[in-house]
Amino acid sequence: MRIAEMFRSLQGEGRLTGVESIFVRTAGCNLRCRYCDTPYASWTPEGEELSVIEILDRVEQLRQSPQPAFLERFMNSSPLLKGEGTGVHHVVLTGGEPMLWADLVALADRLRQNGWHITIETAGTLYLPVACDLMSISPKLSNSTPRAERDARWAQHHATHRYAPNVICRLIAEYDCQLKFVIDCPADCDEVLAYLTALPEIERSRVMLMPQGVDAESLVQKTLWIEPFCVAHGLTFCPRRQIEWFGSERGR
Repeated sequence: MRIAEMFRSLQGEGRLTGVESIFVRTAGCNLRCRYCDTPYASWTPEGEELSVIEILDRVEQLRQSPQPAFLERFMNSSPLLKGEGTGVHHVVLTGGEPMLWADLVALADRLRQNGWHITIETAGTLYLPVACDLMSISPKLSNSTPRAERDARWAQHHATHRYAPNVICRLIAEYDCQLKFVIDCPADCDEVLAYLTALPEIERSRVMLMPQGVDAESLVQKTLWIEPFCVAHGLTFCPRRQIEWFGSERGR
């Protein structure tokens, strides 16, 4: 598998926000989101080829290593986030698109055997029979399609393949799921409602709306109208705490 980065930090989004985790970011993606905040794992993928055994070894090294200085300082200043001294037990398999890699099945199996809680972050366009405790799906709305002037071929490919309802339905039937939609403007909220109407299998209690942005100020401005919309329609507002806590710096 090609791995763009591995690091230890706090989960900043979704149900497990604030949980210390090891992040394994695969390189490569079958989509090209306009607002992608990890281009080194999609538009210009980078990283090194690692075997499943090598990835497992590095995960264990991260678990056994001292807590990163930035994380120790942050948690010491945030008492509500302090752990109980029992170590880190959560691993997040993310990307890019981790479901591109057939070896993800073997990796997840071994992680489960080793006692890890596994979150997989996926766009929900590809399926693999993986071991997973929380399937974190980020379906892509039309706002994600890149502009044709940037790359016409990828714009067409993305628009054609971003929506895979059969895959979404299979994932929500087989796994404990959360669905996070990236919201950039008010029209995106209406698109989410249409999406949920077309797929009534999706329970609204699993659906989260998350503001698009890479700085705290823009996130705050969008929160002002996204959060009330969530309350009105029985959805959950999903802050992007990692940006509030650490900014958009890589590896945090």
